Amino acid sequence: MNRLPPLNSLRCFEAAARHGSFIKASHELSVTPSAVSHQIKSLEEFLGIELFLRTKRKVLLTEAGADYLEPISSIFRQLDEATTDLINKQSLGGVLRLSVAPAFLSRWLMPRMESFQDQYPDVQLELNASSGLVDFSAGDIDMAIYFGEGDWPDVEKQFLRNSALAPVCNPNLIKPHQPIRTPDDMRFYPLLHVAKRKEEWHNWLKQNGLQPKLFRRGVMFSNGSLTAAAAAQGLGIALADPSLVAPEIHEGSLRVLFDQHLKTQSAFYLVNQKDRKMTQPMDAFRAWVIEQMTDESDSEF
Repeated sequence: MNRLPPLNSLRCFEAAARHGSFIKASHELSVTPSAVSHQIKSLEEFLGIELFLRTKRKVLLTEAGADYLEPISSIFRQLDEATTDLINKQSLGGVLRLSVAPAFLSRWLMPRMESFQDQYPDVQLELNASSGLVDFSAGDIDMAIYFGEGDWPDVEKQFLRNSALAPVCNPNLIKPHQPIRTPDDMRFYPLLHVAKRKEEWHNWLKQNGLQPKLFRRGVMFSNGSLTAAAAAQGLGIALADPSLVAPEIHEGSLRVLFDQHLKTQSAFYLVNQKDRKMTQPMDAFRAWVIEQMTDESDSEF
């Protein structure tokens, strides 16, 4: 076998080339910048080729360094995947780090956690509440649940189900002399709105052959969770996804008024980094959440 470059030198080269900085590479590898510089210098001497152009403020890859980076990065990815595969084969369990929007986490996922844990007791979930997109390459998040139109770059996405909104309110809001028997009867009550989704009530009313201008505008809120909570307090009628307000429906503080649902362009997706190999915990959660979402879609919509 031909003599191979030292592994530590290759690690320093790959990190420095990826970051474009010896200092940032030293932070990632928990060594000093001078140690990174020394390792790269040793690698250049071993190869007999200059890999970086060094200036006072930054370092730049030479043409040879850029050519060398691609296969070296690929080798380190393969090592990482091989190690992950070996560990997963030795254990049916493991850790799954999942990022979920706060409202979805508290209203949909947490009430169902017992079901997942019963089915996969060896999988440890680490849940992160976040409403933003995940930079999978920079962090340790394995998967995330996104809500949107599915146009996110650099991720593998699994469609879960569409969102469908229905009118809900506290039963005590309805006055005996003004019952709500048809959608038109809602014009006697305030409609609660989400500020960033003002068109939802307009679309729902038009979808059901009604004139939006004849209906009372109620309070506007910053998100759907607050709107649903206000409806549960009797402040008006909200459009909500029944699966996300299931606890309030079961306890009686909210009631779905009509079966007509507003189908939106947005949907729930399970996403992970593109081209990443699935671990056993990732496969387990994907199978479970698809089953849960499918059951709800069949029963509710």
